[in-house]
Amino acid sequence: MRPSLVIVGAGPRGTGLIERIAANAPQLYAGSGLDIHLVDPHQPGAGRIWRAAQSPLLWMNSHAEDVTMFTDETVAMEGPVREGPTLHEWAGIDGRVFADRQLQGSYLRWVHERAVAALPPDVTVHHHPRRALRVSGSREGHQQVWLEGRPRPLLADLVVLALGHLDAELDDQQDQLAAYAEAHGLVHLPPDFTADSDLSALQAGEPVLVRGFGLAFVDLMVLLTEGRGGRYEGDTYVPSGQEPMLYVGSRRGVPYHSKIGYDWSGERPPLPRFFGPPEVEALLARPAGFDFRRDVWPLVEKELGFAHYHRLFTVHPERTAMPWADFEEKYAAGSGADLQVLVASAVPDPADRLDLDALDHPLDGVRYSSFEEFQEGLRGYVEQDLSRRHDPRYSPDLAVFLGLLSVYGQLVRLGGIGPWWHGFFSYLASGPPGPRLRQMLALSRAGVLKFLGADMTVRAEDGVFRASSATVPDSFVEARALVEARLPEPTVGRARDTLLRELHADGAAETPDGLLRVNPGDGRILDRAGRPHPRRFALGPYTDGRTPGAFTRPRTGGPAFRQNDATARAALLFLREQSRSAAA
Repeated sequence: MRPSLVIVGAGPRGTGLIERIAANAPQLYAGSGLDIHLVDPHQPGAGRIWRAAQSPLLWMNSHAEDVTMFTDETVAMEGPVREGPTLHEWAGIDGRVFADRQLQGSYLRWVHERAVAALPPDVTVHHHPRRALRVSGSREGHQQVWLEGRPRPLLADLVVLALGHLDAELDDQQDQLAAYAEAHGLVHLPPDFTADSDLSALQAGEPVLVRGFGLAFVDLMVLLTEGRGGRYEGDTYVPSGQEPMLYVGSRRGVPYHSKIGYDWSGERPPLPRFFGPPEVEALLARPAGFDFRRDVWPLVEKELGFAHYHRLFTVHPERTAMPWADFEEKYAAGSGADLQVLVASAVPDPADRLDLDALDHPLDGVRYSSFEEFQEGLRGYVEQDLSRRHDPRYSPDLAVFLGLLSVYGQLVRLGGIGPWWHGFFSYLASGPPGPRLRQMLALSRAGVLKFLGADMTVRAEDGVFRASSATVPDSFVEARALVEARLPEPTVGRARDTLLRELHADGAAETPDGLLRVNPGDGRILDRAGRPHPRRFALGPYTDGRTPGAFTRPRTGGPAFRQNDATARAALLFLREQSRSAAA
């Protein structure tokens, strides 16, 4: 039997892995022959999330020029760089466009075809349009990958899981809400991928409570408004009459920050500065481990602050009160309260200071006397956010975005940092396009969308769902429908994917928040004793090596690309040794 590699998941992560196999094979695996089996019920490249069969109204949340599947010199990897076109270059469209997801799916399918074509001639790719159910086999021998509807398993020397986002079983709270809805004839839509949700039960003109204010909500908003025949005339929304009444709230009570609407110019902040490889190595070397809030967050906060103030002092010195060299020296030496005093003395306008805690909790302590007053207040908040995120005078915000990408690249090396960071990153750096927030304002003015506030609570009582928020005390909204507008938690224990559950039962380790533990160096799956499995790898959001995404903005280091390269090289080296041993 020829050497065999099974990749479960043929979306952008599986495609990125094949691209790295093709790039590294001439150096590491020439002339040995290899069968690569791709297992995915969806078309390779696009996978489930970027499939063609979804509404053309759904957009990406990045400019087309900020989307690439190809490596460049900024990726810290051992393998060779193989550059290629960004989405906007490939599609021949304006780089500032927010392309629809169908177009991105076409780009991903083309990238996949190009990656396969770049493989050595003795490497063959086989696509199995089925679900993988489980993986069996000893650490020392061939792995068996069992597929739905196939009596015999695929035999593999190595298996890589590139499953992407996963469905999950309901947790206790969601299970109780679902049971309550069924008992009282209500509608409850649990966390899901909005494009996959059946929204037909949400009736025209009926109130719908929505918990979640991120990108899943934006998709829901689009499908229930334009998707039902509404239209925009300038800044005015013209209803079709088929829309439900949406009442939205969340922990923060505000939408994710708008994507920044201007280009970078001039010198980039020299990152990493305070949170780079030496700091990561020091954290990993601690015998007793580390705590994210106590040991990691102060380094992250200082790094993001450095990115912000480097930009402010070097590009807008007229808004500062001391030379950059003096500030930088004192900033490097300071910590905690000392830095707050330094910033207060050196940056006169509070709007020019970086306050990460205030950004994360914008409505803390804010109270409105009436529901109507809060609608005006939150519209003002969104308008201010749109204005700032499209004004290059506040380009330190873009420097912080670059800092967030740099920080994420380091955090991936740590693993097991808990769920908070990814949500915070998404809220600041991966929010909706500006036009979506302008649509949100138009829907609010039209009365189709209403805001509930921060720390939203939902009670199931008196035969309805009742929502309230501390932002507007003594106010509540009742509805017969509740939508949880967020993705399912990617936990191993509650994944509907039987393959992951079987791996967990077979001894694969998970973090306290339920992610699959992997070796941060090459992605090998760890068991509960911390041993890496020699023949099993995993990449993606359900692992503790999760990255911001499977593709990235050009020349920003691409943590996923670095992981793909490391896994591809580890797999090729293993297969080469197997091939040599078999020939001996």
